[in-house]
Amino acid sequence: MFDFRLKVFYTAARHSSFSKAAEELFISQPAISKHIQALEQHFETKLFVRQGNKVGLTAEGKVLFKYASDVMECYKKMQFDMDQLAHRNRGNIRIGASTTLTQYILPGLLKDFQKEYPDIKMEILNENTDQIESLLLQKEIDLGIIEGRSKRRELKYTPFLRDELVLVTKKGHPLAEKGEITVDQLTQIPLVIREFGSGTLQVIKHYLKEMNLRLSDLNIGLVLGSTEGIKNYLKNSDSFAFLSIHSILDELKTGIFSVVDFPGPSMNRDFYFITPHGEEEKTASLFQNFITEHVKNN
Repeated sequence: MFDFRLKVFYTAARHSSFSKAAEELFISQPAISKHIQALEQHFETKLFVRQGNKVGLTAEGKVLFKYASDVMECYKKMQFDMDQLAHRNRGNIRIGASTTLTQYILPGLLKDFQKEYPDIKMEILNENTDQIESLLLQKEIDLGIIEGRSKRRELKYTPFLRDELVLVTKKGHPLAEKGEITVDQLTQIPLVIREFGSGTLQVIKHYLKEMNLRLSDLNIGLVLGSTEGIKNYLKNSDSFAFLSIHSILDELKTGIFSVVDFPGPSMNRDFYFITPHGEEEKTASLFQNFITEHVKNN
């Protein structure tokens, strides 16, 4: 019973919400409150404080959360090792993936992984690169998959797939008919870009630096928070955008978009798995190895 109460506490603390903990654990919110009260009585201290619609940890709660996180991680490793000895692969994995990967790269790979390991439950969270890194450091996810150039010393970055950003506009645009633009034209064409913190924007800024340009030198007319949003906007405007080649394959086949060559180096980048340094979460490692091999062989 104490172990389950610790799991209730850990889940509520992770979500900063009793209601979300109830949803994840498939029990009622009053049951969550009852288990938390029992823990508070056991430790003779308050563990949570109300913060509007959410709950936050007291100083004592933060200490318990640190130990609870270690216990939950130990349980996951124990379950994985015991399943391996019994020739089973079971468990849970929480993955944070940036937008391009979630929408255009991962769906087919996830399907193949779940076909191979049907007893592993997966939770996929879609955020931009900066947010994925933060979630991993906060132990909100087990594995990150990102598209940026960011490198935090606390994290390990493992490339697994090459990508290229291309300059895109709708078919029939006069500049698209010419097939290429100059540096001056690059600074004048109306551009749509991704939001601050996205991996795509990081790559664009790196390219501009190599061209002795800044983001402020471009004619940015709109900032959107998703690749799909940008694509839909391009279909109905004369604007341009730098997008992953993986994200526009269908539109190139159907003749909706055209790729326009731009001056300077290509905007190549890698997609990365990111994990904390040290011993890796075993189910996450299994997933990472499977995807790496799958990409290599296809």
